Amino acid sequence: MIYYAIAFIIILADQLSKWAIVRYMELGERIPIINEFLYITSHRNRGAAWGILQGQMWFFYIITAIVVVILVIYIKNLKPQQKMFGIALGLMLGGAIGNFIDRIFRKEVVDFIDVLIFSYDFPIFNIADSALVIGVGFIFVLTLLEGKEDKENVK
Repeated sequence: MIYYAIAFIIILADQLSKWAIVRYMELGERIPIINEFLYITSHRNRGAAWGILQGQMWFFYIITAIVVVILVIYIKNLKPQQKMFGIALGLMLGGAIGNFIDRIFRKEVVDFIDVLIFSYDFPIFNIADSALVIGVGFIFVLTLLEGKEDKENVK
């Protein structure tokens, strides 16, 4: 199924990029891509977004396993007309598994995308994080559009 292929591509891109960061950069090293905006920074995270729940690996193992099972069940039950929803679920599945692999084998998540928004240094993230956020964003937008369409059909 195409949605599993999307997840696989995300996992592959995520793990290859993390491998390159670990292999070729020192922890804390920062490479400017666009000065004052985008950097590649070698960073590690033993928690979740913004470093919350540091060191609570057991919690992330359980939550991620549950999320992966739920995503697979949703993908299996998709209707043919739910292609965009499936793409979103594939992105989320790939992102969840990408960070899960890090937590299992490295006991930490490798982050490297470092963005400055005006003067705010946004928390460093990775491809798996990006896929998760984009997937959730798609679900949010699709849900809003579906709600709007349902309201129009009632009239």
